Amino acid sequence: MIARLTGTLVQKTPPDIVLDVNGVGYLVTAPMSSIYHLPALGERVVLHTHMVVREDAQLLFGFVTESERTQFQTLIKISGVGPKVALGVLSGMTGEELANAVQAADAAALARLPGIGKKTAERLIVELKDKLGTLEATSADGAAPVPSANTLLGEACAALEALGYKASEALRMAKSVKDAGSVEEIIRAALQNSVRR
Repeated sequence: MIARLTGTLVQKTPPDIVLDVNGVGYLVTAPMSSIYHLPALGERVVLHTHMVVREDAQLLFGFVTESERTQFQTLIKISGVGPKVALGVLSGMTGEELANAVQAADAAALARLPGIGKKTAERLIVELKDKLGTLEATSADGAAPVPSANTLLGEACAALEALGYKASEALRMAKSVKDAGSVEEIIRAALQNSVRR
């Protein structure tokens, strides 16, 4: 099994990416939550992977953090939830949001995710109740996954965290800013937006 890949990002066509590892191109499917945190093409990246071997294919799924991979593995163990549906869940909700929906038994929120119907939403609630800790963890150290520091978004998140915001809040604030050309503009707009709320 392939558990981790380190290489150069050579193609990004969501949900698929191609990672060049010493001349071998690996096709990896990733949730949007991980794709948002990937660096620019040509940059080095580390992905935690989960491999699925079927009769007709060998599929590789990649995640920026180990905990996101753990969340994926937890989801695919549930009856009726395959890799494609699990990717849709992780693309549509953070681990914390998923845990909150499960805890609140909010089947309607889960049913809005791609590939999740009412029955699957109810099954998720029942089967994930005792796994809330796994869902809430969003990285190995408990912080939200942070974009690569080489990106404007990553630098803005790091600066907002230095100002005292939690990683998940910093990421949400930075992502809410549109059409910013520099880190300083993202930070300024993010802080202004948070004051207006």
